[in-house]
Amino acid sequence: KVRIVESWGGSVQAGGSLRLSCASSGLAVSSNCMGWFRQPPGKERKLIAISYFDEGRWNYGESVEGRFTISHDKDKNTVYLQMNSLKSEDTAMYYCAAERADTWWGCILNGKNWTYWGQGSQVTVSS
Repeated sequence: KVRIVESWGGSVQAGGSLRLSCASSGLAVSSNCMGWFRQPPGKERKLIAISYFDEGRWNYGESVEGRFTISHDKDKNTVYLQMNSLKSEDTAMYYCAAERADTWWGCILNGKNWTYWGQGSQVTVSS
């Protein structure tokens, strides 16, 4: 059985940093699609980072590119989202997601079909 467990989020002032973690059991984070989504209050959930670590591939949404970094620890089977230069508009519920795939292109073709989800982590950025 696959289980995705996220760390607690947190509150930070604008310009600050925060790191979220996402521990997986039953699914290897390095050889499957891993993604981070976020859902601001009153808005739809959107993908902000996607990775296929075994192929060294990842991609970011425009709103976070250059400020957020997705990474992993293979031994801990954990994915991280390092968030720097945080802005008030980054305030949202953040979700880690996973989907089985054999390749990076399998991730891309997967589209919006993500099967496994973490419980969500609230991130609040105050200006």
